[in-house]
Amino acid sequence: MPAKKVSSKKAPTGARPEAPARPAEPRPSEAPPPTAPRRPRIKKTVVILSRKRSLYSTRRMVEAIKQRGHRPLVLDTLRCTMVLSPGQPRMLYRGVDIKGVDVVIPRIGASITGYGLAVVNHFEMMGVPVLNGAGPISQSRDKLRALQLLCRGGLDVPRTVMAHDRSNVRKLVEEVGGLPVIIKLLRGTQGVGVMIAHSLQELQTIVNTFWDLGQEVVLQEFVAESKGRDVRALVVGDKVVGAMRRRAKKGEFRSNIHRGGEGHPVELSPTYIDVAVRAARLLGLEIAGVDMLEGRAGPRLMELNSSPGFEGLEKATGQDIAGAMMDHALAFASARTVALSRPTL
Repeated sequence: MPAKKVSSKKAPTGARPEAPARPAEPRPSEAPPPTAPRRPRIKKTVVILSRKRSLYSTRRMVEAIKQRGHRPLVLDTLRCTMVLSPGQPRMLYRGVDIKGVDVVIPRIGASITGYGLAVVNHFEMMGVPVLNGAGPISQSRDKLRALQLLCRGGLDVPRTVMAHDRSNVRKLVEEVGGLPVIIKLLRGTQGVGVMIAHSLQELQTIVNTFWDLGQEVVLQEFVAESKGRDVRALVVGDKVVGAMRRRAKKGEFRSNIHRGGEGHPVELSPTYIDVAVRAARLLGLEIAGVDMLEGRAGPRLMELNSSPGFEGLEKATGQDIAGAMMDHALAFASARTVALSRPTL
C-alpha cells in the first residue's frame, strides 16, 4: 500500500493567530508627575478668656473657630492661676497646666480689669500671641489716656478737661464750651458712669459726689449736633468689618445698645473708616469697637472698646463678625509663629 504523501504547503499567513499588541510605554518625559502626599491640617488651639461661655459674643466665637476646623478653649479669667518660677512662666487652669495654645482672645470685663490684665500679660510672657495685648487694653480702659493718645495722633476728639480743683467749676465748663456738660468716670463701659449736667449746681453736686468716693472723672463737651446718635465701627486688623448708627431711646442721651439704644446698619464713608482704623492703631488694638460722633466737620472720636460686644452689630448688619475676628486671629498667630522662627542676624 503506497505511503501517504505529507503535504509541504505552509499554512496561510493570515491563519496564524497574532500576539496581542502591547501598549506603548510612556517615555520618561511623558510620565505623569508623582502626586504629592496631602499634609494633614494642623488644628490650632484658640483660647477665649471669658467669664461665661453662654455670652453671645463668646458663643459666636466658639462657633466660628469650630467652623474653621480648629479647637476653641474657653477659660474663665478668674480661674486662671499664674505661676512664676526661675524657669518658664506657666499658666494653670483649675490645677492643670495650659499648654499648646496658638492664640488668645481676651474678653475682659471692666469689673475684672486688674486681674484680667495680669492674666493677659502672663500669656504674653509665655510667648503666646494675644489679641489684644495687656498694654493696649489698659490704654483703652483709661478714657483720659486714650483721648490723650488720639489727640496726639491728630484725631478730632470732643474738648475734655480733668481736674481735682473744686474751687472753679465754672472755668472748667468754659473750657469745654459751656453747658450742658458730659461727666464720665475714667473707667466705665456700656454707658455706666456717664452723666449729663445742665446747670452749674447740678454739675458741682455730681463731681463732688464722685470725688468724695475717690473716683476720677473727666468733663467733656456736649456735641449737640449728634442728637443722641453715634456710630460704632468694629475694626479687625486694618479693616472695618461692620458699622452701625446707634440712636438713644426717648429721654436718654446715651446711645448704647445696653441702654436701650437701637442700631441700624450704615455704610461708612472713607473718612470715617480711616479715622476708625487709625484710632485702633494709635492704641495698639487689633480688635476694637470705635465710637464716633457725627460732627459738622466729620467724625469726632468718643472712645474705643477693646472687648466689643457684637450681638447688636451682627443682627443689624447680618454680617459674620465673629468669623472675621477668627480669621484675623488665626492669621495673626501664623504670622507671629513665622516671625519667631526666623533666625536673628
